[in-house]
Amino acid sequence: MGDGGSEVMAWQVAEETPVAVLLNGENFAVMMLTPADIEDFAIGFALTEGIVRTVAEIESLRIGEAADGLIANLSVAPARLAAVQDRRRTLAGRAGCGICGAQPRRVMGEVPSFDALTRAFAALPGAQEMNRANHTTHAAAFCSLAGDILVLREDIGRHNALDKLAGALAREGRDASAGFVLLSSRVSVEMVQKAAAIAAPALAAVSAPSALALRVAGQAGMTVFARTPAGVMMFPPGSEQ
Repeated sequence: MGDGGSEVMAWQVAEETPVAVLLNGENFAVMMLTPADIEDFAIGFALTEGIVRTVAEIESLRIGEAADGLIANLSVAPARLAAVQDRRRTLAGRAGCGICGAQPRRVMGEVPSFDALTRAFAALPGAQEMNRANHTTHAAAFCSLAGDILVLREDIGRHNALDKLAGALAREGRDASAGFVLLSSRVSVEMVQKAAAIAAPALAAVSAPSALALRVAGQAGMTVFARTPAGVMMFPPGSEQ
């Protein structure tokens, strides 16, 4: 116990480092993220940002160290590189503009039951190993329709956590349309766009979505779930209208 009866607790401060994403050796973006699961992040970022449509279109991936961070160099076909030339950027921060006007990918698949969602929400805190140490990082998980957490990735940035999950699913050959994505963060339009990019038919989160996120989810045919004090709320496609 500390002075005044306060309890002293261990707190591991989360790391954050710049990661330069290169396409065929040329800079595309600089992201700030937790330096773990970098290969998953690079592959997932390429998928959710539309750089490639499938993991097979990534010819090679090299991770290296730089003076002040890390480098992820993806080799892709010149045609894919030309397709994203107008989206080339150098930035420090999150991915996803939210106002780019790109139509989300249409998704199809079963949605989980409320019992499955309740099970997944209850299991999420215990599955967040990194967050138990630093009380800071976000998580994105892929769950079965029964509510079992099958794959989970964490990062100080919620967008990065979802990119890492996307990359992990692609590397393991898992079909995102066979389950649902669970977030420890809020549902913004960027999170909907990224979930749609990997064909997830349902997205669940611990807080309510924005109105724009619901409109984009509706365009994708995606169902959104949010945990509230009153219970889990469902926002099916069209509920935003």
